[in-house]
Amino acid sequence: MSNFLSIKFWLNTGPGGLSPTSFKIFVIFIGAMLVGAFISYLIKNRKKSLYTKIWLRLSSFFLTNFFLGLMFLFFTYELIPFLSARILLLLWVIGVLVWLVLILRHVLTIPKIKEEKEKEQEFKKYIP
Repeated sequence: MSNFLSIKFWLNTGPGGLSPTSFKIFVIFIGAMLVGAFISYLIKNRKKSLYTKIWLRLSSFFLTNFFLGLMFLFFTYELIPFLSARILLLLWVIGVLVWLVLILRHVLTIPKIKEEKEKEQEFKKYIP
């Protein structure tokens, strides 16, 4: 645990390969990104609705992070200096979390958008 708190651990440009367990976990995570990209792409193309933008954002999120994760896995597996540095993994995880927060913020605005659309339909009902 003390390794995680040291700067040398995170800034090491040649950290070595992943352990077999962490490699399997990382492959499963990347596979989940691919499945998420496929499912969100199918749902996004179904029909136009209020949730289409969310599915579009999720689709691009999953696909982009799938490719980034695949590249990072390749760099780590091949032990390429600097490109397999742990700091890049940390920056990638932070980017994933920020992106998810932005998607969640958009999801939380949907009830307000629904309410505005209902008011607009109610108003248009009386206009000839």
